[in-house]
Amino acid sequence: MKILGIGNAIVDVICKVDDDFITNNNLTKSTMKLIFDENEFKNLLSNLKIEKTISGGSVANSIVGISQLGNNAGFIGKISDDEFGSKYEEGLKKENVEYFYSKKREVLPTGTCLILVTPDSERTMCTFLGTAGKINENDVSLDAIRKSEMVFLEGYLWDEGDPKKAFDKAISNAKKVAMSLSDLFCVDRHKPNFLNLVKSKLDITFANEQEITSLIEAKNFNEVINFSKQLNKLVIVTRGEKGAMAVNGDEVVETDAQKNLRIVDLTGAGDLFAAGFLHGYINKLTTRECLEKGTEMSSIIIQQIGARI
Repeated sequence: MKILGIGNAIVDVICKVDDDFITNNNLTKSTMKLIFDENEFKNLLSNLKIEKTISGGSVANSIVGISQLGNNAGFIGKISDDEFGSKYEEGLKKENVEYFYSKKREVLPTGTCLILVTPDSERTMCTFLGTAGKINENDVSLDAIRKSEMVFLEGYLWDEGDPKKAFDKAISNAKKVAMSLSDLFCVDRHKPNFLNLVKSKLDITFANEQEITSLIEAKNFNEVINFSKQLNKLVIVTRGEKGAMAVNGDEVVETDAQKNLRIVDLTGAGDLFAAGFLHGYINKLTTRECLEKGTEMSSIIIQQIGARI
């Protein structure tokens, strides 16, 4: 297998709502709210008509993109044996992604993200991690890791306790390890651990400019480049309208962002950029071609609703 992704298994549940629903439920339009109370989440869901469900999560989105580009890809993420868990599994299999997880009835339900779409096309998200955030080392198949050329992890998954043990198991048994820093809040919450991962454990790091600037507490972007050069590992930084950059030792390659795009929804831009880049990498394209494929994939996804092409 070319790539095995390990990440939060989250079912995206898309529902159309009016603005009153957002106001009445004390939500802030266009933001993502983490919900920790299962009953609060169930109450929200009970008042909604489900338009569509998609097997989501950051790395899962990347893995589906990699599969769509014709590569043999797999995924591990913790779900429960419930309705959404079955939908999650079916959704990945439909995209020709091998799913290396045997679901069973868990205390917490399958992780879910309600994506509330208002008439102005804005998306307001409410995420209940459920059992996805409880992944442990026993959930991670050693056999699947060893049969993969590369393991791709997400910063969202890293947490003290069981998820960290799952992470460590994957890293110590993988041939190559790539990881996305995922989110600025993630970086700020786990800065010393993420810095150690980037310096010592990862072969490839994906970050946007804000994430890596915060990680190393850089004063300007030149400091980011110098830090990346000293690592002698592959660091890919996406910079929005400034394009993207890959640094590997003294090799620094830049690519421009595509112009005149009709941007509809930025969800999944980073996930699909990683999919395009990793597709190039595992198929031995040049670094520039990898960046261009990543840019092409992210340009397609931001011109449509959702994180799936």
